[in-house]
Amino acid sequence: MEGKGLVIKSAGSTYTVRSPDSRSIECKLVGKYRLEELRSTNPVVVGDWVDFTLEKGEKLGRIKGVGSRKNYILRKSTNLSKAHQIIAANIDRLMLMVTVKSPVTYPEFIDRYLVSAEAYNIPATLLINKIDLYGPKEKEKVDAWKEIYEKIAYPCIECSVEKNINIDRIKKELQGKVTLLAGNSGVGKSSLINQIEPGLKLKTGEISAYHKSGKHTTTFAEMFELSLGGYLIDTPGIRGFGITDMEDEPLFHYFPEIFKFSTDCKFHNCIHVNEPECSVIQAIESGEISHSRYNSYLNLLSEQKNTSKYR
Repeated sequence: MEGKGLVIKSAGSTYTVRSPDSRSIECKLVGKYRLEELRSTNPVVVGDWVDFTLEKGEKLGRIKGVGSRKNYILRKSTNLSKAHQIIAANIDRLMLMVTVKSPVTYPEFIDRYLVSAEAYNIPATLLINKIDLYGPKEKEKVDAWKEIYEKIAYPCIECSVEKNINIDRIKKELQGKVTLLAGNSGVGKSSLINQIEPGLKLKTGEISAYHKSGKHTTTFAEMFELSLGGYLIDTPGIRGFGITDMEDEPLFHYFPEIFKFSTDCKFHNCIHVNEPECSVIQAIESGEISHSRYNSYLNLLSEQKNTSKYR
């Protein structure tokens, strides 16, 4: 048997490939596949279309070729490494699940994911989960997030997986698309997937009382076919998200609101830090660009400079 298949799970050195006749076939990678331009730690990822063969009598298939990707989401594999880890490929939409508490999602984590999505032309939606747990203080923060992100064209959906609030709305967004579901550990990704596809019965984790953060329940990225149509990619919860693969590009291009105001700056090479007559800084002072987004930009800019130095 041979043909083109869709990689639906990556587990170290083996991959689960969905065959044209809808079978799940365990495969290994043969030959030397390297993504030099990405310096990637994982040459085959969930969402890839691959050429594979399965010889008669064998249990393990072989991946012999990897198709070109329309996009991907990636992160640094470690803080000290220059290598990259591709999380998933060929994505129609990113759904980033965030929470105000239990655990706390920090704005810079959100912005790092959005920058990566922006860089690879992946539309993104924020799912603000656990709204049933929030008092007035937390709801104020939710409203602040919505004001910041909806203003720059990132839809925000308030939801509660536990209380089944707005789950039907999320289902409509998922229909017919390949969606990457991401977020910190403990925000409720696996619980959401169980709501959408109860038959999967994914393991869900408890929140660590000591750290107020989630315990990892997903070890490898995995793609699930949805009965409503489309695919949902579940990703391991991560606490850090390093920006990479854009060391020498103008970072402000991936902040839509900063890019918008940058066209009016006096100097064409303005990086919007301390240059005179900078329209971006003026927009921050007037409240048209949020301080939290600008702080994320400055931190990423500093990180970008340090990365470029050691290339």
